Amino acid sequence: MNITVQKFGGSSVADTEKIKNVARRVSQTRKKGEYVVVVISALGDTTDRLVRLAYEISPHPRERELDMLLATGEQISVALLSMAVNELGYDAISFTGAQVGIVTDGAHTKAKILDVKVGRILEELEKGKIVIVAGFQGVSLDDQITTLGRGGSDTTAVALAAALKADACEIYTDVDGIFTADPRIVPEAQKLDRISYEEMLEMAATGARVLQLRSVEFARNYGVVMHVRSSFSESEGTWIESDERMEKAIISGVTDDSGEAKVTVFDVPDRPGSAASLFEALSKANINVDMIIQNVSEGDRTAISFTVGEEDLEKAQEISETIAGELGAGGVTVDKDIAKVSLVGAGMRTHPGVAADMFNALAENGINIEMISTSTIKISCVIPAKDVNKAVSAIHKKFGLDKGVVMHA
Repeated sequence: MNITVQKFGGSSVADTEKIKNVARRVSQTRKKGEYVVVVISALGDTTDRLVRLAYEISPHPRERELDMLLATGEQISVALLSMAVNELGYDAISFTGAQVGIVTDGAHTKAKILDVKVGRILEELEKGKIVIVAGFQGVSLDDQITTLGRGGSDTTAVALAAALKADACEIYTDVDGIFTADPRIVPEAQKLDRISYEEMLEMAATGARVLQLRSVEFARNYGVVMHVRSSFSESEGTWIESDERMEKAIISGVTDDSGEAKVTVFDVPDRPGSAASLFEALSKANINVDMIIQNVSEGDRTAISFTVGEEDLEKAQEISETIAGELGAGGVTVDKDIAKVSLVGAGMRTHPGVAADMFNALAENGINIEMISTSTIKISCVIPAKDVNKAVSAIHKKFGLDKGVVMHA
C-alpha cells in the first residue's frame, strides 16, 4: 500500500475557498492511485483567537481546560475538509487525534507522543477512503485531551508517516520551502533544494518558523523523508533527509528568534549544586531552557543567565526568584528586549573561521553580543532585539548566501 501523508497548515485552510483548494490537491493525489492521509491545522488564526478568549476569561487558565478549548479548532477543520473532498466525488472521513489513537503523555499544552495506533486509519484506507486527521492533539493515558504545542500538527503528520511507513510526509505551507534566511527580512534569501535532518533541527531550534522542532526530531529518529512545499504552487519545495545522501553545505542558513527573554540570577553563592537546584526546578515545571551562561566567580559569588521562550517567562521568573531566595542569591532580573541570531551549516565541522566571520559581521554593523552558544554545526548569539533584522542581513551577506549556498564534499 503506497501511503502519502500530507499536512496543511492554518494559512492553507484560512477560508472556504482555500479549503476547497486543499480538497482538490488531496483528491489529485488519490486519483494517482496513492492512499492519502491528511493532517490539518485549525483554520487561519483560530488558535490565536481561542487563546485570546481564554485569557479574557482568566489570566491563568488551567492547562487542561486550555487543551479542551484549543483542540476544537482542528475538529472544525477536519470536518470541513472532509465535506469538501466528498463534494469532489471522493470518499473521505475525518477523525480527531483521540479517535485514531494518538497517545501522549499528560503534559498539557506541550504533550509528547508516546504511541500511534494506526489500525483504524488502515481500515479506512483499505476501503478506499481519504483519511483526514486533526493535527496538534492526542489523548493521554488517563483519557485526557492533550495538545502538542504550537506547530504540533507537523509532529502529528510525521508520527503518522512513521507509524504507517508512508512513502513521504509532505508539509504544505504558505512558503515555497526552507530558505537561507527569512525572506521578509532578506529578500535575496535563496530556497534550499535539500537540507539534512541535523541542519533542519538546528534551524527549527533557533528560530526558523516553518517546522516544529519535535517534528524534525521524529523524522530523523524514524527515517521519515519530509518535503516542505507551498499549498499554492505545484513547484518542488525543500527535501529534508539524512545528510549521508547529500553534499554538505558550509553554511545553509541564518535564523532569527525574537520570542525569547533572558533571565539572570545574580549574586549566587558559588558552590556545588547551585545551578543544579535552579535548572532542576525549571525542568520539573516543563520549561525549556535554551542558552545558559555562568559568569566567572568574584568573591565566591557568581551570576547565572539563561534564555527561555516568552510564553514561559512568567513561570520561569517565579521559579528563579524562589530558588534565588533558597540559595541566598541577590535577586533576579529579566530582559525581554533580546533576540537570537544563528548561523547553521553542516560544513562548519571542517571549515575554520566561521565564528570569526560571523562575529566580524556583527561588529562591523555595531551590534553587541550578549551571549554565545555553539554546536558542531551552529553558532548562536543573543543580541539586542532592535538589531535583529540588521544582524540577519549582515550575516547573510557576509557568507554570500544571497548568491546561493556554498557547497563542499
